[in-house]
Amino acid sequence: MLRGAFLGFGNVAVHGHVPGWLKRSDVQFVAVSDTDETRRPEAACLLPHARWYNSAEALLAEEQLDFVDICTPPAMHVSLVRAALHRGLHVLCEKPLVLRIEDLAEVSALAAHVRKVLYTVHNWHHAPIVALVRDLLYHHEIGSISRCVWRTLRTQPAPGAAGRTGNWRLDPRVAGGGVLIDHGWHACYVIQSWLGQNPNAVSAQLESRRHVDSLLEDTATVHIRFPRATAEMFLTWAADERRNVVELTGDRGTLRLENDSVVLSPDGSRAGERRWTLGSSLSEGSHHPEWFDGVATGFLSEITDETMRGRNLAEAALCLDVVTLARSSSEQASAWLPVQNPMTAGKTEIGATR
Repeated sequence: MLRGAFLGFGNVAVHGHVPGWLKRSDVQFVAVSDTDETRRPEAACLLPHARWYNSAEALLAEEQLDFVDICTPPAMHVSLVRAALHRGLHVLCEKPLVLRIEDLAEVSALAAHVRKVLYTVHNWHHAPIVALVRDLLYHHEIGSISRCVWRTLRTQPAPGAAGRTGNWRLDPRVAGGGVLIDHGWHACYVIQSWLGQNPNAVSAQLESRRHVDSLLEDTATVHIRFPRATAEMFLTWAADERRNVVELTGDRGTLRLENDSVVLSPDGSRAGERRWTLGSSLSEGSHHPEWFDGVATGFLSEITDETMRGRNLAEAALCLDVVTLARSSSEQASAWLPVQNPMTAGKTEIGATR
C-alpha cells in the first residue's frame, strides 16, 4: 500500500484524479494541501481520512509519504516537483510538467539522482477514441502517414475552481501560457505517438481573437515537421462551437476523428468506408476521470519496475520543446525553428507503440 498526498485540490483533482484513485486498493491518500481553505470541506468529504494542510511545505515537512500528486496551476509545478524529489518522493504531476527547458533539465536530473519517478499526466493517451486510432495505425489501416491536421475548438477556457477569483488560465503569472500550453500539450504527445517520429522543426502563430484583455493567446496555429510527415495544430478558445476534429492522411487512405466518431476511408474514397462511434468524446468535459486509470497504472508501474522509466518523461520533454519553440517562432514572424532539445533529439523515437 503506497501512501500519497495531493498538492493542490482544485477541479482537476476533485473531478479527474480522485475518482480514478478511489477505484484502486493499492494506494491510500493520507494528506491534502491547498492554499484555498474553501477546498477543505470537499477534501474532507472525498478523502475523510486525509489530513488537511494550508501549504504544501507544511504537508511535506510532516507526512511520511511514498508519492505526491501535484494538481496545482502550472506556475507552481516546478517548485513542488523539486521539493517532493528532495524529500525522496515519487511525483505525479499535471501537465504541463514545467514551463521552462532549464527547469525540465534540473528536475529530470534530480529525479535520476534520487532514483524516483517523475511522471506527467498524459491522460489523452487513454481516451477510447485515441486508443482506437492508435490500434488502427498499428495495423497499418491507412499505410504510412504523411500528414496530420488537429483542430481543437473551444468557446472559452475551462473554468477555474469555484471560490477562486477569476480564471487562472488567463493569468500569465499562474498559467504560464494560453491555449497553446493548455491544449497543445495534449495534441503534441498524441500526434507524436501516432506518427512514431520525433519532430525536426516548428513554426507557429499565436493570436488573441476573443480574450483580448488577457496577455495570453487564445488561438494558436502550429506547424510541425517530422522526418516523414507534417502536422498542423489549430487550437482556439475563440470558436463558436466546442469540437475536436483530427484528420490523418496515409498512402492507403484517411482517418477522420470528430468528437466521438472515427471514419476510415480506404484510398480516401467512400467505397469501403468504416465508421466507429464511441461512448466518449475528446470535446466532452475537461477532467475525464474515466481516462485516469491508465495514468495511475503507468505511474505505479514505473515505481515498481525501474526498467519502465523514462518514456513518459521523454514525452513531456518533447511537448515542452514544441510549445516553447512555437512561442518563440510566433515572436519571430512564424520562423521555422529546429528542435534541439537534448532529451529528444538524436534519441530513439518514443512513439509507434501499440
